[in-house]
Amino acid sequence: MLFSKKSFLIAALSTLATVGYAGSAHAINFKVTTGTTGLNGETNQGAFSEFSSLPDTVTVDFNSGQIPINGFAEYSFVGDGGSSVRADMWAPVGSNGEKNDSNYLAVFDGKDVVIQLDDYLNYFGINWGAAHTGNIYSFYNGDSLVSSFSTADIDAGGGFALYSSLHPGGNEYGAKLVNGNYYQGNGYVHFYSTNSNDIFNKIVISQEGGGGFETDNHSFHKGTTAFTGFDSKSVPEPSAALGMLAIGGVFLRKRKHQKSVQIG
Repeated sequence: MLFSKKSFLIAALSTLATVGYAGSAHAINFKVTTGTTGLNGETNQGAFSEFSSLPDTVTVDFNSGQIPINGFAEYSFVGDGGSSVRADMWAPVGSNGEKNDSNYLAVFDGKDVVIQLDDYLNYFGINWGAAHTGNIYSFYNGDSLVSSFSTADIDAGGGFALYSSLHPGGNEYGAKLVNGNYYQGNGYVHFYSTNSNDIFNKIVISQEGGGGFETDNHSFHKGTTAFTGFDSKSVPEPSAALGMLAIGGVFLRKRKHQKSVQIG
């Protein structure tokens, strides 16, 4: 059977959305993928969003060693604790399980990270891992909570994309027993609005209890309506979508690899 370029592109983006969860308690949905390489093909800086190249998208990679305190997304530490930008063995792994040698954001109990945005978002993506019980994301419109997600929600939605041997752990939310050992989850998690009531302009990252919340390569997409990145109906004609086609092709290769290898 012959497929047009547009048909292939729609199939690619549809495959991108095969792992997901739409719990009735949440106004924002999420999907889990392996992510992809950096915009210049970097493989040692964790996984990046497949939507990094979309217009109106900003990515924070923490490679400077600091949180951004001004600009589109203003980060701040609130409370007392050991939260910081750092580089160590617990950095989220790459889309094929590669070791991440770059700086990442670590959040610990008692010291939240608040991200104040200068515009509304309909999409926020993060390279999440090593996952622990007590990892929590909360999305706000002003001071009103829109949705909150924990590691248990990711497990309920099908789990993480990779369970990395670089991140050994115990039996907890976000971990999986593989060949007699527990490994902590990693992957790229995409949070997105399904209508104009789900948009948000503040995000709080927190950790409840022991362990840490490790993330990298945050991507923000501006929007005041539903995020259409996963909607095949919104895919433009091939002449206007070569970049997205490349992203879809990369993703399909990643997913094929991930299906056959469960340990990153």
